[in-house]
Order: sequence, then C-alpha cells, then structure tokens
Amino acid sequence: MATSVVAEEKIRQLSTHMGEMYAEIEAPSEPGQPKDSLRFEPWQMIDEMFVRDDLVFLMRHGPTDWSKLDIKDVAPTDCANQRVMSPQGKRDVENLGILMASNDLKPARIVVSEWCRNQQTVEYLKKGFGAVDAAYADGLEVETEPALNLLLSLQGAPNVSGMRDLVQNWEGSGGNGPLLMISHYTNIDELTDFRVYEGEILVVDPKREGRVLGYLRLRSASPDVGHFDTDYLEQ
Repeated sequence: MATSVVAEEKIRQLSTHMGEMYAEIEAPSEPGQPKDSLRFEPWQMIDEMFVRDDLVFLMRHGPTDWSKLDIKDVAPTDCANQRVMSPQGKRDVENLGILMASNDLKPARIVVSEWCRNQQTVEYLKKGFGAVDAAYADGLEVETEPALNLLLSLQGAPNVSGMRDLVQNWEGSGGNGPLLMISHYTNIDELTDFRVYEGEILVVDPKREGRVLGYLRLRSASPDVGHFDTDYLEQ
C-alpha cells in the first residue's frame, strides 16, 4: 500500500518511539473542530502495518454516551433503547477515517456487529474515508456478522469462536488492504486479553496465531467509565 497524496502533503511524524503522526485535518461536517492525530505502538511494527494486507484490524466501536445504558435484554437493532455513539464520538470516528485513509490504512473489507453503536461506527468511519477517497468509500465491502455481537446478550454471540475463525481464515486481499472487524469491549477482551478504548484498533496477525502486534487509535482516545477506572482523570 503506497502513501497517498494527502498523506504526503499533510501528515508528519511526531514521535518515532510511540509512532505518533499528526494530520492537519478538519472533519468536513464540523468545520473548526479540534485537529487530531493517529497514535500507534510499537514503532517497530510500522512496516507490517502499512504494507501487509493479511493482517486483521480488530476495532471496538466508537465513543458512546454513557449517560444512557442498554436496557435489559435490548435487541441489537433496537437503537432507541441502547447506548449509542455520542456527537463527539461521531466526530472522532470520522476523523479516524480521515487519518486512516490519508495514511493509506484502507481496509479491503469490514465485518461489523449488528449493534447500533457498531453500525454507526461504520457509517462515520466511511464518511471519513470518503472525505479522502470517495470512490474507495463507495466501493468498500461491509458485512454485518452476528458472530461479532455483544457476548452473552440477547441475540449475542455465545462465545468468540466465530470471531477467532474470521481472524484465522483471513489470508489477505491481494494487496487491497487488511480486514477490519468492529466488535465490543467484552468480545475483544475475551479473544485477545487486551482491554481496548472505544474506537481503538488492535493490529492482529493471523499467521502468528492471532498475536496482537500493537494498537492504532486517535491521540485523543481515552478510557470510558464503563470498563476503566477513570477516577484518576478527575484528580
């Protein structure tokens, strides 16, 4: 995957240690919003992340509004009664899409949970992709897969065996980019033993038995109150 023209003009590296890059971007739908940057770690994996299309990007849905929790036994597609993305979360995911596409981190295929917050994540990620490469965003293959649904919920995945199969069976796309899977905190934790922020992406290698090579996320990403101790942030 070659570096895009947008990346050549607007992307600069901030740190070789953390692998942080900065982009002079503004979300098209929200002019004047704060700029953001991509952060990935470790730096040593950069060649693999930017070149290999046989990797899997395992993402947790974008930032949500924790003031409204899922009601008991809510159906995955019942958006009125479950936690959904916040306005800021939508802007963040759109920015993530802009930054990914600007750096030619373009998935060849997306597989996503049925849950509303996950479907919203795809919508705004594609919006960001489209701001950089409209033809790519329009042609991107997206598949909704119940195997990625929230574990042990109504119509949820009974275990992560389906997710594991998707990772292990991914062999690449002939140079067109990695597989992007968008699921939930609980599923990703169960599959990888990694605790991920909302909107964070783990870079997984199917050829190394699903080993996590590193992570990719916005510089602005932060712990959520549902799965992390955030008391220290208020001190």
